[in-house]
Amino acid sequence: MAMNAAARTAQGEKRQRRLDGSASIARVVPEIVDTKSLTVGIVGAGRVGTALGVALARAGHRVTGASGRSAAARARVANRLPAAEHRRAEDVVRNADLVIFAVPDDVLAPLVAHLGESGAFRPGVIVAHTSGAHGIGILHPATARGARPMALHPAMTFTGAVDDVDRLTSGITFGVTAREDLRQTAVELVGELSGAIEWIPDERRALYHAALAHGANHLVTLVNEAMDRLRDAGVVHPERVLSPLLHAALDNTLAMGDSALTGPVSRGDANTVASHLDTLSEHARESVPMYLALARRTADRAIAAGRITPTAAEPLLGVLASRPDGDF
Repeated sequence: MAMNAAARTAQGEKRQRRLDGSASIARVVPEIVDTKSLTVGIVGAGRVGTALGVALARAGHRVTGASGRSAAARARVANRLPAAEHRRAEDVVRNADLVIFAVPDDVLAPLVAHLGESGAFRPGVIVAHTSGAHGIGILHPATARGARPMALHPAMTFTGAVDDVDRLTSGITFGVTAREDLRQTAVELVGELSGAIEWIPDERRALYHAALAHGANHLVTLVNEAMDRLRDAGVVHPERVLSPLLHAALDNTLAMGDSALTGPVSRGDANTVASHLDTLSEHARESVPMYLALARRTADRAIAAGRITPTAAEPLLGVLASRPDGDF
């Protein structure tokens, strides 16, 4: 099955026609690609790009080159991808069958445009990016020159530590957008990383990414706020107090949805919530707007889920309405 990924196979170019009455419909047969025959290039040797490069190398791929301007990126390539050459982005693209762009969201479009103008892309090369926010439309400068586009986003957080690769290959989900002729290749690549696929339509990528950022990034902020307020209350080890509580809340929520909700909002304890707002206003005014926003949204969801009746929630909603965000 091995083949040069830059060339179309006879099967990939074949058109099958089937008759439906008097009309004939053409169907493109997907190209068969032996993914293990693909040479891989990484554009952007940051946390995500390096982890993917290491994981693909472990899966048997040959990573031919990686790019990165910073000294840290050069060190990552040398230390974690020793078989890969540190190259300019143009040379990474020219010397790989599968090019993975792992760069910041706002850098992706101008970088792909620049590489398109430089003539780096060739027909048949698979060009994948790891951005959750973008689909394959952003790769138009590459596809206009015959490249084959894919959005390959691992739904995982990366810290730059060596255990990033273990997290990447622990059975996580990849949000993938690809044309029909490249879907089987995506399935095989993700399978080699022990992952699962969720197919995301191009026009829903921003919504998909907003959901992930809202859940993961804002969780970090929320937990750090909780730890800070516990320290203000005199707790020496807030992480020890919060860990079992937050793990239980997360597990329950993933399993039960809104039915996992507990606490004063779900009970309609208006006086308790008012006390929270008073003490936060006194000791940590910067936390009040976030508390209000989350309490209001929690109340809405609790009412919609039947956790509390609208009548029982009225005193609570009154407390929340009487504290405009702008007052803090």
